[in-house]
Amino acid sequence: MAIPIGRVGIWSPSYVWNTDDAREAAAEIDALGYGALWLGAAAPDLRLPEDLLAATDRLVLATGIVNVWAADAAELAAGFHRLAKAYPNRFLLGLGVSHAPVVQKLGKAYTRPLNYLAGYLDALDNAPEPVPVDQRVLAALGPKALTLAAQRSAGAHPYLVTPEHTRIARETLGPGPLLVPEQKVVLETDPSTARALARAGVRYYLGLPNYVRNLLALGFTEDDVAGDGSERLVDTLVAWGTPDQIAKRITEHHDAGADHVAVQVVSPAADSTAWTGRPAREEWRALAAALL
Repeated sequence: MAIPIGRVGIWSPSYVWNTDDAREAAAEIDALGYGALWLGAAAPDLRLPEDLLAATDRLVLATGIVNVWAADAAELAAGFHRLAKAYPNRFLLGLGVSHAPVVQKLGKAYTRPLNYLAGYLDALDNAPEPVPVDQRVLAALGPKALTLAAQRSAGAHPYLVTPEHTRIARETLGPGPLLVPEQKVVLETDPSTARALARAGVRYYLGLPNYVRNLLALGFTEDDVAGDGSERLVDTLVAWGTPDQIAKRITEHHDAGADHVAVQVVSPAADSTAWTGRPAREEWRALAAALL
């Protein structure tokens, strides 16, 4: 049975949920009507999604993503079933191969990552309690990863992408699989302030080869991806302005073939360099009227 995630959800880094109001914030996302909460860089123990599921009534919790190099497949499968049994049809397991610099810090060689991911899916399929194909999604950017997502999971969760990538991904996936792009947004109408926040939101990712290759494949230049990114790159990757202006970008993804868009608010409340912050509750409220 496919997990019902609706048309729009919230993407939020896991590190902002270590706050006193975390459960209250998750309950508010639920009450506002968002379909899912995607937790970035989710820990393999799945304790955070489990805690937030307990605080909500309807909301789907999804991992976006669990790094397969850092998680034992049998243990992850057992954790998945712990949540799936306690909260039926409300947990979606997002998996991915991460990036060479991240994996190398784990003391592992980042070689043939898609083959490694395919083997990891085999392990999930062969676990004492297998993880159902329709209750897992794969982080995917290029055609080979998208094809694997279509064949071995419910679909794809591309990150740091544009509506044009969503169009290409839908063509690659075909009409059936789930397509869930992440979209960064900044609720700010002043161009210089908005772009400063947007650059803070993309800076880290421009140091990761997988994302850079994908952006170059989409037609951006080496100058676009250098440093903190060109104005053209930032404006294309990060939607900024009023809630209604941001809603237009979300619509572009849907028109290009997205089933669900995971909206990530970039705000001063979160610092990706220090891995600290708080849930962007004010922005989620402001966006709800335009997006839901």
